[in-house]
Amino acid sequence: MTEPADAAPRVRSLAALRRAEATCTGCELQEHAEQVVGGEGPRTARLMLVGEQPGDREDRQGHVFVGPAGHLLDRALAEAGIAREDVFLTNAVKHFRFRERGKRRIHQSPTVRQVRACHPWLEAELRLVGPEVVGLLGAVAAKSVFGQDFRLTDRRGEILEHEGRRWVATVHPSSLLRTEDSAEREAAFEAFVGDLRVVAGA
Repeated sequence: MTEPADAAPRVRSLAALRRAEATCTGCELQEHAEQVVGGEGPRTARLMLVGEQPGDREDRQGHVFVGPAGHLLDRALAEAGIAREDVFLTNAVKHFRFRERGKRRIHQSPTVRQVRACHPWLEAELRLVGPEVVGLLGAVAAKSVFGQDFRLTDRRGEILEHEGRRWVATVHPSSLLRTEDSAEREAAFEAFVGDLRVVAGA
């Protein structure tokens, strides 16, 4: 097995990156998840969107953003004028962290240590794809890049210059699904679309 710090800097293609990710023993998440879920999209994408981690559906199918949050993201991208097929989609953490409740697997946020262990894979994706703009979906994704002191509520929707790229942090679409009031949920969706329009404009 290969540690991420050893493998990630050496890969030269997205296909090789996916193979290397599948051997990662950088944290314990790979012991319980069904499979690694790496990023997907064009090798020459100008835009990358980074979420938190795969969900239950993503873990079972092996593809990013195919669950309920992914369907909501598709709708928001369309309203913002962004074609999903033009975007490289990935997550800060490549394995699903969960706890079992009966037959259900309940999402748990990854720990800081798990995010750090997985960060070399995200850095490799950034190096191989070379996006001009990166949208960070949720606090976990934003803190994986800007550190634990980053406050999403303070910097949401801003265009941030960092390491030669433009970055825009916003909420994760799953947070909208947890909003029970329909009027609040629609307002939150419109705000999310507005952030994605900032991403598109950047």
